[in-house]
Amino acid sequence: MSKSEIDMVTAEFFGSFDNRGGGAADVDRVRRLMLPGGVIVLTGPAFAVYTVEEFIEPRRRLLTEGRLVEFSEWETSERTEIAGDIASRFGEYRKSGILDGEPYEGGGTKTIQFVRTPEGWRIAAFSWFDQP
Repeated sequence: MSKSEIDMVTAEFFGSFDNRGGGAADVDRVRRLMLPGGVIVLTGPAFAVYTVEEFIEPRRRLLTEGRLVEFSEWETSERTEIAGDIASRFGEYRKSGILDGEPYEGGGTKTIQFVRTPEGWRIAAFSWFDQP
């Protein structure tokens, strides 16, 4: 059961940024999926560390102000290990959309750390690396 719950949280996380077909991305969902003090790290091509709020706001603007449309991202492979109330997921992903009027595609690697809370599995931290 835990693996399927983690799969659902992960899919919901990736879906938070989807604005295809004129739909609105729901980046606020990230707040519910993550612990309030969660840590987010981009390792490359430029290194950056974000709080949950610092991560959400620029993505909200990018996905709602028309710069990035028809956007989605999805896992292409994953490996999840669960030990009691902690889990770690390592996976590859792809993304595509239209950025500033031009086709945009990419991919990379994400690692997500989960903890089981009284409300269910939540993301404690995640890191990602975008392929150049």
